[in-house]
Amino acid sequence: MQVAVVGAGLIGLSTALCITETCPSCSVTVLSDQFSPNTMSDVAAGMLIPHTYPDTPIHRQKQWFKETFTYLFAISNSAEVFLCLFSWQVFKSPPKEELPFWSDIVLGFRPMSKAELQRFPQHRFGQAFTTLKCDCPPYLLWLEKRLKATGTQMYTRKVEDLWELRREYDIVVNCAGLGAQQLVGDKELFPVRGQVLKVHAPWVKLFIRDGDGLTYIYPGVHRVTLGGTREKGSWSLSPDAGTTRDIFDRCCSLEPSLQGAQDIEVKVGLRPSMQCVRVQREVLSQGGVKLPVVHNYGHGAGGFSVHRGTANEAAHLVGECISVLQGSSSRAKL
Repeated sequence: MQVAVVGAGLIGLSTALCITETCPSCSVTVLSDQFSPNTMSDVAAGMLIPHTYPDTPIHRQKQWFKETFTYLFAISNSAEVFLCLFSWQVFKSPPKEELPFWSDIVLGFRPMSKAELQRFPQHRFGQAFTTLKCDCPPYLLWLEKRLKATGTQMYTRKVEDLWELRREYDIVVNCAGLGAQQLVGDKELFPVRGQVLKVHAPWVKLFIRDGDGLTYIYPGVHRVTLGGTREKGSWSLSPDAGTTRDIFDRCCSLEPSLQGAQDIEVKVGLRPSMQCVRVQREVLSQGGVKLPVVHNYGHGAGGFSVHRGTANEAAHLVGECISVLQGSSSRAKL
């Protein structure tokens, strides 16, 4: 059974790996016009903290996050691209839900103490917990290495239409991110521009995030990520100098020692966003010819936090497609 995965970002590579694990008899090929270090996933902050999708049931989001956290925690020592970070999330006023749905998945979740909050005089409430931080570029290379070890083929190819793959592949998996807007004509998909700074500040060891999600400080293995922006509908990949100053000032208000940060590098990425992540089976049909397709895209700002969970679900959908194809083949022989 020949399976093509379109897209080589975090979602595409993770989905391809899950397919090789759950459907070992398949021959998997990854097709993309861009591979690391030139994907949008290379810009991702890589912090394991969920983003809520309004039209996706919470129990489904929680399952995705739990599977992702469990998997990454298990490989964190072997992959050597992860850090366990003690984290503070602070709020100017208490959130509607002081106990988020993911509180029992991260480690040691608790309200911040009064002594801890004194460090943030503009904030009245806070949450403390331990979670994982990933440096995404080396993690993408780690995924590629794992895939190559399974025999997965990877080709640089721009796919203009999923239907063009029907003669070469039995099943197509669409992990094209924003590319799905043109690839399958999905008008509900839109970009959310994100600009971040990568700085040298090795003394910063704590994850600090404002509860609005716009201002954050994420220490990494080699660099500290300072963010950020969420500009809905913007396709611009050009750094904005005013935005850079604003991000730096906001982060320094949370952690004044960042005034001494050096070697500031600006990164811009576009988050493929929807109200609901699309993880779904579909059958394309033309002239009596059918092509099973599995979609896995639209993760927006929370892709890293749920990538393994949605990849697992997509791989199971591929397994369902295989069962249908094999059943059709058996009936045809009869």
